[in-house]
Amino acid sequence: MTEQSSSQPSTQAQGATAGGHPVLERLRGGLIASAQAYPGEPMRDPRTMDQVAQACVAGGAVGIRAQGLADLALICQHVDVPVIGLWKDGHDGVFITPTLTHAIAVAATGSQIVALDGTRRPRPDGLTLAQTVEGLRAARPGTLIMADCGSADDARAAQDAGVDILGTTLAGYTGERPKTDGPDLELVDEIVGFACLPLVVEGRVHTPAQAASAMEHGAFAVVVGTAITHPTTIASWFVSAVGGAGRGSEGAA
Repeated sequence: MTEQSSSQPSTQAQGATAGGHPVLERLRGGLIASAQAYPGEPMRDPRTMDQVAQACVAGGAVGIRAQGLADLALICQHVDVPVIGLWKDGHDGVFITPTLTHAIAVAATGSQIVALDGTRRPRPDGLTLAQTVEGLRAARPGTLIMADCGSADDARAAQDAGVDILGTTLAGYTGERPKTDGPDLELVDEIVGFACLPLVVEGRVHTPAQAASAMEHGAFAVVVGTAITHPTTIASWFVSAVGGAGRGSEGAA
């Protein structure tokens, strides 16, 4: 596959930038809710995540981001907004939809958009990001591809690889940038300055004010997960604010 210059986006990307792709247009300027639970947690059940996703849509979310084939299969049946699907496999390095096989399986759930690790790190199957994009397009024509990036250099490389959407998902987690308290708005500004593709701001967006700020900095849409769909973390914030561990923590000691 011949890589494209970042100044010459793919046909799909041109449509996205010009506002021509209907799936992307449904996400423009809106909130995408990330409905995910960590392994071992009480909410780690596809039916629960499906219900959480439906509740977020009822509250006005224009899209859902979720992980795991079973979760995605249910959610895609029950929500009428675009679904960004991914498959987390592993904990270190490239683990967000890490291989072409993972990506094809995610697309098969009905997810209109497949999120991939969009960094420049080696992928487990030895393919480049561009080869993964090409392979997914061949296997599942019409599927849109989101690159979860950790830096501006990742975003440039992902754009050249032919993806449709850029995300700041991995900013602060790959060693290239510090982990900011909120969304990495400096990175947002940098990517917006050169990107020909929609930029979705994701990562540590914990308040409505932070989400609004991301939009003011040029985000196409904002993903919020923990602050909306992760009660364990939300409860811990309040426990910390009131000055101590709750009874549940004391009982588990």
